[in-house]
Amino acid sequence: MTLTVLKSTSQGSWEKRILKSLNSMCTELSIPLARKRPVGEQKELLNKWNEMGTDEPDLSLFRPVYAPKDFLEVLINLRNPNYENGDSLSFRTHLGLIQVPLKVKDIPELKEFFVELGLTTGQLGIDDSTQVPPELFENEHVRIGQKVLAEQDSAAAQQYIRQGSPTALRAELWALILNISSQPEDILYYEQLKTNVIQHDLLVDSLIYKDVKLTASNDDYYFVFEDYLYQVLLCFSRDTSVLGHFAYNSASPPKSYIRGKLGLEEYAVFYPPNGVIPFHGFSMYVAPLCFLYHEPSKLYQIFREMYVRFFFRLHSISSHPSGIVSLCLLFETLLQTYLPQLFYHLREIGAQPLRISFKWMVRAFSGYLATDQLLLLWDRILGYNSLEILAVLAAAVFAFRAVNLMEVTSLAAAEAVLADLSTLKVMPLLQIFLFATVT
Repeated sequence: MTLTVLKSTSQGSWEKRILKSLNSMCTELSIPLARKRPVGEQKELLNKWNEMGTDEPDLSLFRPVYAPKDFLEVLINLRNPNYENGDSLSFRTHLGLIQVPLKVKDIPELKEFFVELGLTTGQLGIDDSTQVPPELFENEHVRIGQKVLAEQDSAAAQQYIRQGSPTALRAELWALILNISSQPEDILYYEQLKTNVIQHDLLVDSLIYKDVKLTASNDDYYFVFEDYLYQVLLCFSRDTSVLGHFAYNSASPPKSYIRGKLGLEEYAVFYPPNGVIPFHGFSMYVAPLCFLYHEPSKLYQIFREMYVRFFFRLHSISSHPSGIVSLCLLFETLLQTYLPQLFYHLREIGAQPLRISFKWMVRAFSGYLATDQLLLLWDRILGYNSLEILAVLAAAVFAFRAVNLMEVTSLAAAEAVLADLSTLKVMPLLQIFLFATVT
């Protein structure tokens, strides 16, 4: 079987590169894209379903199909064929790596959009609110949160978590916002996906194993969830309901054709069945959710909904305001406009800021921030139904470390200054950057 994708545009070219990498891995390793497991292998996998992390398959010959830095190179080379330099004087002065003139918000528009993050509004994740003692705000905020949950009002929950979610209420609030309720049919559907994993072995399974081993298994926060990650991601790869998101995604699901039948649609199937080929770091979209959900089918549903609402935008090329191209441009524009000295300094020494921040944004900061801080950030993604806060936080991190960054003389030195984000407090950084530092 051979994988193909039929599409023009930059997204189409990028997809062809991914598929070429996957097809060449198949050929080099003489491994089929999919095979039915022998009965003995099925029984073995079923028996160790809850302890797959103890399995140590030889993955040395497998490599991630691509990493974020490969994707960044594609975005840097994007151009709009309908765009002439003379069309936009304002964009001509943009000196970042992204050369596609998209409309992104400026600081006044961001202040208006993220108005609930203002200095006079109570926030979870801020220790010294100027208006109300933190413990009073937290007690009242918990009370309101319990009322929102009692009323099962999804829109109210979304508005509520713009100020952060109390730890004890977060799992229920996110499920309410995402319209996830564990019905018997949902559990049955998850069990059907599990059965499909047991019965069939896919090449992407090895990519998933490899990714978990390279990322979450080495993370101080997430290594304990290794088994959950395998379960969720293996089931996700088989879930054909995920194909529905391609209706509003610029990407196309890859198709596999039976050998000798290339191009004949009646011999085509989507591969993998969900249409999503995992890349290096993909498992980090799931890992933080393991802190909130311990029942596998519920964890699975939450992740799937987070992916089709938000995460897919971080690895597909589009002009959507929450798409990765817009986020990159927003980040660069914020730095160039509001921290010009820093921006020009880093550019001059060959340390374009986006080369450092891109990996944070593609992963929605998972694996970079401490988990409590990451969950406060993801509260706001859900609350505002937008990923733009990722670009704002990335710019805020540069602003916070600006003094040190002004002294570096190389990309490696700049990366060293920004290597560890695990001690950062997200909400103060965002507030100070949006409402106190820049005008």
